[in-house]
Order: sequence, then C-alpha cells, then structure tokens
Amino acid sequence: MDEEDEEGGNMAVLGRHAVVIGGSMSGLMAARVLTDHFSTVTVLDRDSLPDGPCSRRGVPHAEHGHALLLGGKRKLEELFPGIGAELLSGGAVPFDPGLDLLMHQMGAMRQRFRSGDQGLSLTRALLEDTVRTRVAALPTVGIRDRTAVCGLTGTSGRVTGVELEGGGTLSADFVVNASGRGGAGADNWLRTLGYPAPETDVVKVDVGYTTRLFHRRPGERLVGEGLLHLMAGANGDKRAAAVFAVEGDRWMVTLGGWHRAHAPTDPAGFSEFAAGLPSQAVRDIVHRARPIDDGEAKKFTFPAARRRRFERLRVLPSGFVAVGDALCSFNPLYGQGMTVAALEAVALGRALGLAGGTSSAMARSYYSSAAGIIDAPWQMAVGGDFSHPQTTGPKPRGTKLLNWYTGRVLLASHVSVPVNRVLMDVQQLLAPPTAVLRPTTAVRTLFAARRSPALGTAHPRRKATLHV
Repeated sequence: MDEEDEEGGNMAVLGRHAVVIGGSMSGLMAARVLTDHFSTVTVLDRDSLPDGPCSRRGVPHAEHGHALLLGGKRKLEELFPGIGAELLSGGAVPFDPGLDLLMHQMGAMRQRFRSGDQGLSLTRALLEDTVRTRVAALPTVGIRDRTAVCGLTGTSGRVTGVELEGGGTLSADFVVNASGRGGAGADNWLRTLGYPAPETDVVKVDVGYTTRLFHRRPGERLVGEGLLHLMAGANGDKRAAAVFAVEGDRWMVTLGGWHRAHAPTDPAGFSEFAAGLPSQAVRDIVHRARPIDDGEAKKFTFPAARRRRFERLRVLPSGFVAVGDALCSFNPLYGQGMTVAALEAVALGRALGLAGGTSSAMARSYYSSAAGIIDAPWQMAVGGDFSHPQTTGPKPRGTKLLNWYTGRVLLASHVSVPVNRVLMDVQQLLAPPTAVLRPTTAVRTLFAARRSPALGTAHPRRKATLHV
C-alpha cells in the first residue's frame, strides 16, 4: 500500500499497522516517525485527552516548569517543520539561552552572552497540545483516548498486538511502549510472552517541587534582565528554583529540591521558602508579582530516576520497543526528558529504515543508539544527584572526578564567556560532555575558576553539580 506521510514524505513500507501505547510527548513523536514506515498508526492513551492546551491527569507534572532544550527543539522542528513558529503564535516566549536565561550555580551567576540561538519558554500543556494537533492531522494516524492497555499479544519471538482493558485486542506489526514512568509494568507483559525484563538502574533522589503562577506585566523582565532563571544550591544546599516567562503573560515559579528540601504549598510557606533562597531574581518575583491563584500551589514528587537497560538483554522480541520515560526516567530538575525523547524518536526511525523491518536485530540496533543518546545526560544528571550524600543507587564510574572538574567549569562560567558558551552547548544537548575537556576550554577553565566571585564566600571543592 503506497501511503505518503504529509510531514515526512516517505512511503509506509514495513507493515500495515503500528500501535503506540501512550499519547504524551514521547508517544506523539514516536507516532510521527512511524508514519514514515507503516500504513496506519494508532496512538492509545488511558487518559481523557483535552481539547486545547490544558493540563491533564495522566501527566502529573504538567503544571510545573518544563524545558525543551535546544537539542530537542531542533529535532522537533525536523519532525514537525514550522512548529516553532506555530508555538510562537500560540504565545510561547522566545529567548536567547545565553542572554535571557539567568543561571545561578555554585554560589554565583554565570556570565551572560548573546548566543544567537532561540529557545522557547512555554507550558507543557501548550507544547503537548500543539504536537498532538499536528499528529492527529496526519491522515494515517488515529488517536484513541480513554483506552488502556493491559498486556501484549504475541507468538514465539514476536509481539503481535496489545490487549485492552475491558476486553478485546488490537493487532499490530509493531508496538511502541511510550507509557511513561509507569512503563515498567510492561515487564510483566514481556515475561508472560517468555522474555526477560531488563535490569533497572534506580537512583533515589527524593525530589519534590511546588509551582505557582504569577501575573507578568507586558515586557516585564526579572532582576538581572532575564526571562528565565534557574538556581541550584551550592556546598550541600539541596534547594533549587526556576522562574519561566510563559504564555498568557505569566511567570511560572517552581521551588523545591532534593531529599525532602521541598517547598510548601500554602502561599505563606511558599513565599518564606523563596525568601530564604540565595537568588535575588526568585525572591523579587515572588515578593512583588501578583499570584494568579491565592489557593494552594501544585506539588510534584519524584522518588527516583530509573534507567531500564534493554541494551543489555541477550534476547529481545521482534515487533516491540520502549521509548521516553518507559526507557529512562530522568530527575525532572534537569529538564532533559522531552529532548532525549525527541532524539530517541529520530533514532527509532533511523533504525527502522536501516533494518527494513521490525526484527529483534532492529530493536537491538535501536536500543544501542538510544543508550548512546541517554548516556551523556544520565551521567550529568546522576553525577549531580550524587553530589548529595543522601543519594543512593549505582554511581557511574568517574563521578567523583567528573564532579570536581564540573565544579571548576561552573566556577569559570562565573567570569568566562567562552567557558560558559561551551557549558551551555553541553547542557542544551548540542555538544557532548567531552566538549568541556577540550584543551582550550580546559586551560581557560582552570585559570578562570580562580577568579570566581563565589570563592570569597564558598568552598566549591566540597560539592559540584551540573544542572540545566
């Protein structure tokens, strides 16, 4: 059957039907890629999907700050040409990540610079609604909400479809598990078909954060002339904060941290938490801006980051892969999840195209590529998490040395624009972490770090974290 995808323009040749379990960002991006290879694609979501940019129950952290890193924005544009302009027309706030994103880390502000790149600051609801609308408009895609999956169907060596709650099955040539952090439940489905579950790395971080929305006056900027602000505590301080200018003339303020350093939900407690932070930009906006809602703020907790090691399995079924949080669920304080999911979707499309089918060899190729995508952000995030002694779990090799050197890089970023530019590229997933080890950057780092204003009041050798 010769079906042509209006977004990608490629022929669907690998099978008649693909099913995606989960209609959030990772599932939607995977569905877009699958239209290049299958005649029809069905997205199943157990939630009741909203008509418009509204938060929904199935995405419990949707009402909190989200970051679409530059690496993810570029991949999203590849998948959905023109979507950046569409998001801007929907109210997304454009910003220069070097100039308008104020970063307070290791006890001081990083140097600002004009990067020439454009990021987008927006709510998760606007982003997901825009992407879902684009996917739903594809002629070969169907999105079914209020449809829960409770198992897989299969024969020897191959997944052949899904079992639906309430009875019935849906056959498929290919199934993608994009069911989010709860996606580990699919391990039991695989065991039922005779396949082992992957090893899972669990890093316990006990993260929690609270978000309030404030009115933003037209053209208003933060203290320091920023549109976004990220703060992470230094020297054992487990607190973190973020302020984003988002659509609808609003400030989204998120306060919290690691290991029970969580912000209260009541207005007075929220304000008191903000007042104790070392960031003037956060203190100022919470003190002077008018809250949109005088009630309780929204809170989200995240006990542990989880990475499921499918790439280590010796036996994989044909016709099935996992993507997004069902593959690796990052500590959300680092803002990496959606960008990694976009990179995984592109890798999945490439693996399908190269393999010319949905064999176990294709799945192994995809998981190998996905592991390479995950490795760098996982190392950065988990390395940062282990700067807190309360963090438990498998610690990546070289974490102690990496954290020491990352501390030098962050100190240097307080005074050196060239170092901060390289650091920004790494954190935005535009460059590999090894970029900060290049000889020119390393020399600049070691000399510039000595001049950081934080050295007058802090002892940065104790703790060093790398955040986005």
